[in-house]
Amino acid sequence: MANHRILVIDDSRVIRMRVRDMLPQGNFEVIEAQDGVEGMDAIRSQRPNLIMLDFLLPRMSGWEVFQEIQANPDLQNIPLVLMSGRKEEVTEKITEPFEYFEFIQKPFEQKELIEAIKASMVKARKPRRTPMTAPAATAAAASSGGGDVSAAEFQALQAQVTQLQGEVAQLKGQLGKMLAYIKQKLK
Repeated sequence: MANHRILVIDDSRVIRMRVRDMLPQGNFEVIEAQDGVEGMDAIRSQRPNLIMLDFLLPRMSGWEVFQEIQANPDLQNIPLVLMSGRKEEVTEKITEPFEYFEFIQKPFEQKELIEAIKASMVKARKPRRTPMTAPAATAAAASSGGGDVSAAEFQALQAQVTQLQGEVAQLKGQLGKMLAYIKQKLK
């Protein structure tokens, strides 16, 4: 039984076979998908240990698959190697540096593939930053009508933010006075 399941999502049979042939024998079970829809089905049902994703795919693009993976906390930690023959197609949608996945340009050699897999495993372990803090997310949800926060709770959060902003301004003033005092003593 193979130790690791690798899902290769690419519309090119040649690329899928090439990846299979480049991997060390006996350690990997390679699962293949020829478009984004098949790929997402395989991700959900097979729970691969690694995903190799072509950026340009029929039915559901690699970009759409990438977005779905990133939106799902259960899938975010699966190491991901994004593949494309043209890096600029990827960087138009995703800015560098690629923090949570690895990119490999087609065509690639076995050494490049192994290095990309190793790098993707390291990057997948990095803790994810949340796009907004909890109060900001709650306030945004309340203002857009998409949250379960009442108007009173939203106003209370706004009052807390205003109070915290005042405290920060006060601390900055005190820090400025301390720095001025230290500079005066150092003269």
